[in-house]
Amino acid sequence: MEVSPTELMNILNRIIGKRSDLKADGFSIESCRGMVAVMDSDSTGKLGFHEFKFLWNNIKKWQGIYISNDADCSGVISSRELSAAFKSACFPLNDQLFQLIVRRYSDEQGNMDFDNFIGCLVRLDAMCRAFKTLDKDNNGKIKVNIQEWLQLTMHS
Repeated sequence: MEVSPTELMNILNRIIGKRSDLKADGFSIESCRGMVAVMDSDSTGKLGFHEFKFLWNNIKKWQGIYISNDADCSGVISSRELSAAFKSACFPLNDQLFQLIVRRYSDEQGNMDFDNFIGCLVRLDAMCRAFKTLDKDNNGKIKVNIQEWLQLTMHS
């Protein structure tokens, strides 16, 4: 009962294909590999039941945030709408990080479609959880060696 990146892609694309209120190019295999990589806590290369359930519950929650922040009902979230969406998802970002994310996950007009929104939030969530795990003193600072840094960044 594990879900591979290909199976995850098929599941997600089947779901969003039925939604007319969500604009998406479709989840790519690379996007799904990234999601599996950051959610795969036991390093099997697949999502077990609990890992998939955690991801699925987040996707449902973030889908609601996406729809509620698409103020003009265009099916995409503009950069103007995006800041509020990140705050609703409990990711208050500083301006520099926000602009970096817009450049990475949005199109040339600053619009983010649903699959990119989910991919972005999955990565943000995973990186925040990894940071909290490494922040032993709970002081907002971590110390990592090169191997730990590479493992954290290459796996996600």
